[in-house]
Amino acid sequence: MSNGRRVFIAGGALSSFTGKGHPDFIWKRHPDFGTRKNPSMEELLQGVVDEAITETGLNPEDVDRLYIGNFVGELFCNQGHMGAALVGTHPAFANKPSARLEGACASGGLAFLAGVDAIAAGEDTILVAGVEVQTTQSARVGADYLARASHYRRQRGLDEFTFPALFARRTQAYRAAFGVTEEEIGHVAVKAYGNANKNPKAHMVAKKMSIEVACSVNERNPCFLANEALHPFIKMSDCSQVSDGAAALVLVSEAGLKKLGLTEADCVEVAGVGHSVSSLYVDGDLTQLSTTANAVAKAYKAAGITASDVDLAEVHDCFTVTELMMVEALGLAKLGQGAALTKDGATAIDGSTPVNTGGGLIGFGHPVGATGIKQPLEIFRQMKGKCGDYQVSGALKWGITANMGGDDKTVVSLAIKNLS
Repeated sequence: MSNGRRVFIAGGALSSFTGKGHPDFIWKRHPDFGTRKNPSMEELLQGVVDEAITETGLNPEDVDRLYIGNFVGELFCNQGHMGAALVGTHPAFANKPSARLEGACASGGLAFLAGVDAIAAGEDTILVAGVEVQTTQSARVGADYLARASHYRRQRGLDEFTFPALFARRTQAYRAAFGVTEEEIGHVAVKAYGNANKNPKAHMVAKKMSIEVACSVNERNPCFLANEALHPFIKMSDCSQVSDGAAALVLVSEAGLKKLGLTEADCVEVAGVGHSVSSLYVDGDLTQLSTTANAVAKAYKAAGITASDVDLAEVHDCFTVTELMMVEALGLAKLGQGAALTKDGATAIDGSTPVNTGGGLIGFGHPVGATGIKQPLEIFRQMKGKCGDYQVSGALKWGITANMGGDDKTVVSLAIKNLS
């Protein structure tokens, strides 16, 4: 990093991401409804911390600081003060510095950056986590809670489902500007579900998606907005999942790496970071993600690489059109060409630059606070050959992430280098 202190990801853990549509999620039509409950936020967090400790061989006493990403725990779970909750996962964490970071859907990314900054400031071992439980309320109530990531006073009235409406607006503008068809955008959903079907921790592991369903309005795939002008531009298959889940990882310096008894070849290096934020009160060009492009450019510059060096990417596909704009913001395609890149298979697991190999937010799921931790952890897992049926073949040297909060308002990008 800029002061010469290197930062490594030593490993971590993911819970299953679950919600409606997942075979283990308990809801009113599940045979175990009334006899079994879904994991609580506390249980999900405890599970990934315990597994991350085991996975990395971490001595909890060696942890210098802890950070957690969480967006709306107060609303969905009546629980804030999540820094203290993370400390509560192990007795050895008592009295250690710990804090929650919040930046809407980029909350996990901000927690990760806090860990990087702590190592740059002289610490050696940082535990970073993210967690969200969002299935405690109805879809409409949940949509109102999540609308806090928009400019609520100005944008809440757009539709009762505010964020789908905001990205329906982007879809409308993108299609008009570049002549992209509904079918071309549908290939993003097909890829996401197909990848998730190979991922045992994915929300949509058991749900199939065909291009015939994804590219048309039908009984399985309705449009749902009340806003008549935007109604035709978003379908169920275009949306990320309302998921419960958690993730945790361990960041270390070179000294921290030695304490773990690991070599550089066991780890990946955080070679560049980008953090960009734009005004909540102003809407930019609806056809591109300018804040994301700015953050990614910073990460590339810090790492000394360009888009042509990228071997795989984890991007914030909160909606199908977002993934297309993301690959363009990453420089993997020119403006308006993301759909063609996807349709041609370049972003598939066996493509030239795989994107969202585990299913992304659409297939893997989107427990908001956990997403920005899951992304770099998935890059680590791919680079170390830990992804099973969705493992990318061949050598992987460079990965890039883009974790976005709100409508391209807060963005964290990480350039990650494989050291083996």
